[in-house]
Amino acid sequence: MLAKVLSATVVGIEAILVDVEVDIAAGLPQFATVGLPDGAVKESKDRVKAALKNAGYEFPARRITANLAPADIKKEGAAFDLPISIGILAATGVISGQRLNQYLLVGELSLDGSLKPVRGSLPVAVAAKQAGLAGVVLPPENAPEAAVVAGIEVVPAATLAEVVQFLRGEQQLTPHQLDLAQLFQRIDDHSDDFGEVRGQEHAKRAIEVAAAGGHNLLMIGPPGSGKTMLARRIPSILPGMGFDEAIETTAIFSVSGLLDNGTALVTQRPFRAPHHTISDVGLIGGGTSPRPGEVSLAHNGVLFLDELPEFKKHALEVLRQPLEDGRVTISRALQSLTYPARVMLVAAMNPCPCGYLGDPTHTCSCTPLAIKRYRSRISGPLLDRIDLHVEVPAVAYRDLSDRRDGEDSSAISGRVVQARSIQQQRFCGSKVHCNAQMNSRLIRKHCELDPAGHRMLELAGDKLGFSARSYSRILKVARTIADLAGSTPIQEAHLAEAIQYRSLDRKLPTS
Repeated sequence: MLAKVLSATVVGIEAILVDVEVDIAAGLPQFATVGLPDGAVKESKDRVKAALKNAGYEFPARRITANLAPADIKKEGAAFDLPISIGILAATGVISGQRLNQYLLVGELSLDGSLKPVRGSLPVAVAAKQAGLAGVVLPPENAPEAAVVAGIEVVPAATLAEVVQFLRGEQQLTPHQLDLAQLFQRIDDHSDDFGEVRGQEHAKRAIEVAAAGGHNLLMIGPPGSGKTMLARRIPSILPGMGFDEAIETTAIFSVSGLLDNGTALVTQRPFRAPHHTISDVGLIGGGTSPRPGEVSLAHNGVLFLDELPEFKKHALEVLRQPLEDGRVTISRALQSLTYPARVMLVAAMNPCPCGYLGDPTHTCSCTPLAIKRYRSRISGPLLDRIDLHVEVPAVAYRDLSDRRDGEDSSAISGRVVQARSIQQQRFCGSKVHCNAQMNSRLIRKHCELDPAGHRMLELAGDKLGFSARSYSRILKVARTIADLAGSTPIQEAHLAEAIQYRSLDRKLPTS
């Protein structure tokens, strides 16, 4: 007796349909799972056997073979428990009917027959829709996430018995409905607001420019100057995510198992702040069974690296590809996976090992050699990929004691959103979303300078020793500053401000 059930496995952030074929033949009792299963899939035979018995169904004491096709793709996780158990029941004649071929099944089984949530429900629902299936049957906790995909039934089932009765047409399960408009009603629930920041007007202006154009930012200042405090307030001024961005970000969190149960979409831009002891695999992604790293989990959001020179040098160097291309490619012997990694990098560092170089109230105790060695932990190519370098000096007492609130996040966000809308109109119809993503062709088209601007850029380049990549960064930042000012051409003042944000590129203060 042979039966086939439809399921799916997640590869990267996409799902691939899997035919779960179950054959029951005469012979000594045996349960074999083939089709390149991992350890969790192989263990499903024990969970399936106990779940079927405890749910009131007979487990056949015969030779059972479960094949997961295509056989050349590795199958991971416990999501095949449900389709394998349904396949056994279909092969023994307990289940029959059209629904068995119209619905995709995923779910982990408890020993009592109840369904537990699994990873990757959103990509699975997308794959089911693309295959033209009627719907997907899955645990109730995964239903809100999968229901984001329109045009397909998302059927939540709490137990194995409910799935059996639904497939036999004996019970109707109500498909999960979702109001997408309500999900995107932006709620300003940020607990951190720029109105609480005292002083640091220059740094706040640089952050506004970085947020308006999606630029990478490096803050340099002594301990206690407020670098981390400023960074944690950046999400409060970023524009809300669009539907496509939310789908991409949610898919990454889903396959990583970091999406809270019952959460349909990640509608707030992520803010990830890994500790400096993180490995390169944790930062970029990978492992024996490749998983997204922090740079992918921050996709469409902010990746904050505090104490930048303290990170492992190799981990920082592997950041160069995702910062340039907006994606991470992980190659293994059997497969090559690509994860999206379009992030706004925000980093913070001290000017020297002790942190007080150039501070008027503290004496620096570092030798020139120690300072040089400290700064050399950040390579020139990585610095080239950071658009803005800004000094964050210690806050004066008169600023700390000032009881007046500064400009709040809502006011800054209004200007950022207006500048982003200009960029959306400029890049309409392309895959570019903001100025930071412009390539060389777009820079030549949208960042044209007048003769005075060319002379200023040439003079600054000769004096500060900019690289070719630095010139492109300056033009992108100047384009953003002009957008904030509502100016179509890039004026000298816009270019001058952009140049000052690169003054730390090759010439940090040494005394």
